[in-house]
Amino acid sequence: MKNQADKTAASSGWQAGGVGVWLLTLSLSAVFFGLSGCAAAPTDVTIKDTDRSFGVGSILSGETGRSVPIELMMADLARARIIYVGENHPNPAHHRIQLQLMALLHQHHPQLTVGMEMFDRTYQPVLDQWSAGTLEEDAFLHKTQWYANWRYPYPLYRELLDFIRSQGLPLFALNLPGYIPARIRVGGIANLTAHDSPWLPAEIDLTHEAHRRYLESVFQQHAFGREGRFEYFYEAQCVWEETMAENIARSLTAAPMLVLAGNSHIQYRYGIPERALRRTGVPFRTVYLATVGETVPLGIADYIWVTSAPGSPPQ
Repeated sequence: MKNQADKTAASSGWQAGGVGVWLLTLSLSAVFFGLSGCAAAPTDVTIKDTDRSFGVGSILSGETGRSVPIELMMADLARARIIYVGENHPNPAHHRIQLQLMALLHQHHPQLTVGMEMFDRTYQPVLDQWSAGTLEEDAFLHKTQWYANWRYPYPLYRELLDFIRSQGLPLFALNLPGYIPARIRVGGIANLTAHDSPWLPAEIDLTHEAHRRYLESVFQQHAFGREGRFEYFYEAQCVWEETMAENIARSLTAAPMLVLAGNSHIQYRYGIPERALRRTGVPFRTVYLATVGETVPLGIADYIWVTSAPGSPPQ
């Protein structure tokens, strides 16, 4: 896979190329953008409250909503200590772009590290083996219990993980075991057992109003069972994101870190990025991968990259 990733990077230079752990992961994107079926397949992303729309492959400034060349974006990303790249988990186009960005950042920073939402920290020893090249794919899948934890088809992530292994990039698990947020969602932080409580991050900020309003809209539009209480739901989300921020801070080295996580965790910076900033104080950038058909607000990220929908031919 090194050859494939290297060909992607070498051929483009700085040119533009070519079931999550919880139901909540899927819900966040769909609710925020109000996705709905339509007769004709969409071909553009629209900037909210404007008449501007952009096709697949466009890279936009999240500040101005104007197109920017990939060279300009990459020069900016290369100056950051943490680069967050979002995704809609089942969209292959998003993972192709993540691979391209990983390869380009690695060209600029050979000591690049990678943090991934897809693994909880109990699997860090396995990730260390993977980066060291001492595990084959079949063993990796079994040792990480991929289909019991992340559950999305592994081929979506194969090229990313193969590039990490081929280049020996340090790979860090960012998540916590999935049963912890699930238990908080139905019983709250206060009712966790003594066995569960050690998984909690040292700091949990429950005061971000924009973050709370967004998650209220998610909660109100989905049935989470009779046991559902918004405060518990919100606590679960904050614990989830604070844990990933804490693990980023714990894993950060002198080299830049590329963080791969769901779009909802990086949008407006209030999920993971600002929580990690509170712990690290280092500069970061965010790249939101927007699928055609979405209406995207300005300010959602530093950069917005327009991508094809799942099932579309590779661009």
